[in-house]
Amino acid sequence: MNNSIDQGAIASALAPGVRKREVWGWSMYDFANSGYTTVVITALFNAYFVGVVAKDQPWATLAWTVALSISYVLIIITAPAIGAFADARGNKKKLLFLTTVGCVLTTAALYWAGPGDIALAMFLVVLSNFFYGTGENVNSAFLPELARPNALGKVSGWGWSFGYVGGLTSLGVALAYVNWAQAAGKGAADFVPVAMVLTALLFALASVPTFLFLRERSIPVAPRFSVTASASLRQLMASLRSVGAYPDFLRFLICGACYQAGISTVIALAAIYAEQVMHFVTQQTLMLIMLVNITAAIGAFAFGYLQDWIGHRTTLAITLVGWIMMTLLAYLSQTAATFWVAANLAGLCMGSSQSAGRAMVGLFAPEHRRAEFYGLWGVATKFSAVVGPLTYGLATWLSGGNHRLAILISGSSFVVGLAVLFSVDVARGQRAANHAA
Repeated sequence: MNNSIDQGAIASALAPGVRKREVWGWSMYDFANSGYTTVVITALFNAYFVGVVAKDQPWATLAWTVALSISYVLIIITAPAIGAFADARGNKKKLLFLTTVGCVLTTAALYWAGPGDIALAMFLVVLSNFFYGTGENVNSAFLPELARPNALGKVSGWGWSFGYVGGLTSLGVALAYVNWAQAAGKGAADFVPVAMVLTALLFALASVPTFLFLRERSIPVAPRFSVTASASLRQLMASLRSVGAYPDFLRFLICGACYQAGISTVIALAAIYAEQVMHFVTQQTLMLIMLVNITAAIGAFAFGYLQDWIGHRTTLAITLVGWIMMTLLAYLSQTAATFWVAANLAGLCMGSSQSAGRAMVGLFAPEHRRAEFYGLWGVATKFSAVVGPLTYGLATWLSGGNHRLAILISGSSFVVGLAVLFSVDVARGQRAANHAA
């Protein structure tokens, strides 16, 4: 009885012609690529880069944030053109495959980044994160094709919750290997490179259902399209000018750029903060991130339903208040217990706020410009991923390693994002999208 109700609820959320296995395949991409961001960016390689590759130099945290910033600048420059190209050629799935291969190969290549290999490590982080971020944008553009407009939050939440389960799976494999390696007397320079290869393999395997079951529904609308550097910049400028006709989407882009700056900082620097400020060892950090992934999966799934019930803007506002509380708690934490509470509050808010943001873009995007609008959302979030972590890195460098001050400065982005969110009218923005030529 309950199963039939659940099945009916799932079917009612899907757009006409969309099968449940296709949504599962789409959600599996979130499962697959989350292993990269969880293990490489959040939990393991970032602290390894600072402590081993850069040998705890005063500029090590800044160097890590510079590498991430370069990758996000590349995404900012190329995302609108790639989105418009995908709309014109009707080949989002092919682009998704190419970015997946690129991220898998460059992640595996981190195996060769050892102590002192700063240039190599930064180069591979730039490339792998570029492929990851571009693929994330392309995958998100499938969402409005799969879900009914009144169920975008729910279906987006399914994907995000799958993603955190995927991150948890990759992190569990990494933790198991780290525990075995340390018991065998191996150091970080031995076990972290192998963990990078394992993460790449899991990404590749878990993405297979996406390419088996996800359908390409886009219809080509232009016989030719060029993706050169100049064409990308022209497309970016044209796309930015065009959103003036969609003022609520423009406001939401500004809002997203603000609050995502804080989220990007947490993702990129959580393990570094745990080890540098709270003095966590590798196993403690990995266990912390594992639990955060569990709370993030719960938040993404539960808040996905909540936002379809009480509204996307209200749900997002609740999560931003939670982020502000998390920042204050992390800043004030003197014990591991209070830091664990702060970290899990971050996890709960992380899944829900990112899911809500992706769903709201789907409401604001005209049908024939979905990939382009998601590309613009990618520009906003990646711009924030430049500003947020880089601000944190500069704050620690200029303050002589004061990570508490840096996290407090980063938390102000949630306050600004919440203020801008109140100016966004979702219903008006949706009407503008529906009446677009």
